[in-house]
Amino acid sequence: MPDPFELSEDIPAPNVPAGPPPYLAGLNDEQIRAVEAVDGPVLVLAGAGTGKTRVLTTRLAHILVQGKARPWEILSVTFTNKAAREMQDRVAAITGRPVEGWWLGTFHALGARILRRHAELVGLKSNFTILDADDQVRLLKQLMATTEIDDKKWPARVLMGVIQRWKDRGLTPDKVSNEEGSEFAEGTLVGLYRDYQKRLTELNAADFGDLLLHCLTLFTENGDVLHEYQMKFRYLLVDEYQDTNVAQYLWLRLLAQEHKNICCVGDDDQSIYSWRGAEVGNILKFEKDFPGAEIIRLEQNYRSTPHILAAASGLIAHNEGRLGKTLWTGMDAGDPVKVRAVWDGEEEARSVGDEIEVRQSKGQSLEEMAILVRAGFQMREFEERMITLGVPYRVIGGPRFYERQETRDAIAYLRVVNSQDDDLAFERIVNVPKRGLGQATVQAVHQLARAQGMPMYEAARLIVETDEIKPKARTSLSNLLTDFERWRSNLDSLPHAELAAIILDESGYTDMLTRDKSPEAPGRLENLKELVAGLEDFDNLQGFLEHVSLVMENEENKTEDKISLMTLHAAKGLEFDTVFLPGWEEGLFPHQRSLDEEGLSGLEEERRLAYVGITRAKKEALIFHAANRRIYNQWQNSLPSRFVDELPDDNIDQMAEQGLYGGIGAQAGLRTPGAAKGGRDLSETFSFESPKKRGHASDGTIIEGEAWLVPSASEDSKFQLGARVFHQKFGYGKILSSDGNKLEVEFEKAGTKKVIDSFVDPA
Repeated sequence: MPDPFELSEDIPAPNVPAGPPPYLAGLNDEQIRAVEAVDGPVLVLAGAGTGKTRVLTTRLAHILVQGKARPWEILSVTFTNKAAREMQDRVAAITGRPVEGWWLGTFHALGARILRRHAELVGLKSNFTILDADDQVRLLKQLMATTEIDDKKWPARVLMGVIQRWKDRGLTPDKVSNEEGSEFAEGTLVGLYRDYQKRLTELNAADFGDLLLHCLTLFTENGDVLHEYQMKFRYLLVDEYQDTNVAQYLWLRLLAQEHKNICCVGDDDQSIYSWRGAEVGNILKFEKDFPGAEIIRLEQNYRSTPHILAAASGLIAHNEGRLGKTLWTGMDAGDPVKVRAVWDGEEEARSVGDEIEVRQSKGQSLEEMAILVRAGFQMREFEERMITLGVPYRVIGGPRFYERQETRDAIAYLRVVNSQDDDLAFERIVNVPKRGLGQATVQAVHQLARAQGMPMYEAARLIVETDEIKPKARTSLSNLLTDFERWRSNLDSLPHAELAAIILDESGYTDMLTRDKSPEAPGRLENLKELVAGLEDFDNLQGFLEHVSLVMENEENKTEDKISLMTLHAAKGLEFDTVFLPGWEEGLFPHQRSLDEEGLSGLEEERRLAYVGITRAKKEALIFHAANRRIYNQWQNSLPSRFVDELPDDNIDQMAEQGLYGGIGAQAGLRTPGAAKGGRDLSETFSFESPKKRGHASDGTIIEGEAWLVPSASEDSKFQLGARVFHQKFGYGKILSSDGNKLEVEFEKAGTKKVIDSFVDPA
């Protein structure tokens, strides 16, 4: 029997032994159908945990073993290089031999491979350079220097982001509409885009967006080249089709027109990346693009319990823009999804920590647990709690809270205010945000500091009195030093959280992030404001900085058992036995920015994100929502997310603390923190507002915020120092000190808190 990998077009297909091939063993009926439906367009709707990867690799092996095509006649697209390697290894294991000559890889890798063969047709040479993100911005800055574009109002990085989004949509400069082009850089960005593309050609270079954009130009302007590849690729297979952008979609559609043997695998219910160009519409209109396409739904889930699947399915059913499927499993029912209402974000972190310790005590590994948050700023409280409990953790998809660039920058400002001898901190932020202090100025300060044996800060004070640096730089540096002196003089007179807010405002750092139009900027601003809020947990600035130093000293142990902490976006494709889902409140999740900017489509993507979160859980999913949350140094009361109401009652176990949402607190006439029903817009730009008056929440905790109603209480406390007391929220503790009716209590689990004596009872 001839080797199926070596078939030529005039050799008939090999005789295949009777009976099902061994590689189909263990597949369910729908999976087998997806493997064997090799002729014509096929869309495989693969729900979460339904064995998508196994189906895709088995289908590829089936095409090869059955002699339908040779390896180089198959184009297989993945979204990551890791996925491509895994697929290659799995197919080789099934076929029993390495697969050589196969066109397998990411869109960018395959586009580059085609482009290098035909580079001259788009004005390049075959050895063209692919620029990384830094080189792209640097080149754009060079072009901007010859124009009148205000680089402070329109930073090069922001404009490059716009250009890349145009490329993701398949738009060359001549295809960008006048209306859209007029929105950026006073209407000059299209011309700048054209100059940028011309300069790339002169440099024999391309950026990542060009790898597909040039292919589209190549195919549409050279029919013979397009026909060559259409004939070459008998079969096209695409993973994660719901995450494709417009340029990728157009590229695939052109290549598939000859044989129409295209199989796209994806899940419209897991399309959560519109912010980086993904178009859920690509998968929704597959049948329209390829008439007669076969739609195969993989609905048997091998990951999660029936309660988890039913809860997720009930939630996502509220989306209108979906093709529809219902996941099911043959597993035991398991536990319902737990929905827990807590008082505030601090208690939420403490409750999650308690649940983790309970599971640890029963032998569950931390590796089998994960905390999935909607926004990066939520991580701080959980990181703090894990450190307090001594629970090892890792942050997936990004740095830890105190390792983020914006957090480090803010802390550097505070370090210089605290100690002017801190050269590392001073050098980090001396020109952040940019204030015209280039490398030459910093080097001059360095040299003087070394020569005189003094800190850079002192050297800077001396050098601004001389002509060693240029007048403009001298003025900027002098102004910065004046700012530091003013901030330092307020250390004792202003609350340290308020001072931090003032520093970040007056330094121009928050304004820098406000003007940044990149997708990451709002999250970075959220992190900064969460940092300021976190300062209130410490008695003074020095205590906070010492705490950060201790946190940063924690060694990363690669082999240690750790719980995973990540955003919901970073969790896609992962799975854990137990998943904690905090912050399910209106305004936070669904995120207000998504609702304001995208309307219904934004809401549906947020709901898909919730669906992804729940379906990461194999055995347990625990959802938390807080009645009050301190966001950006302001208390806000919150309503539970609408997604909580959309969960099927039969599949959830819901429990709220007494007094939340109009319970005891309302009956006592107490006002809960904040006034905005359902919370306030988390995406709008806030100035850092300082606390105005002291008061307490309805659990008796001393807080900073608006004027609160205070229940009557005796001026002198009825408790003695050292007395053991019980608090409904914080549990058991011992009184450390008292000031009238205000107590400082060291609680066994919650740590030291300041409370009103009428909220505790003798233990």
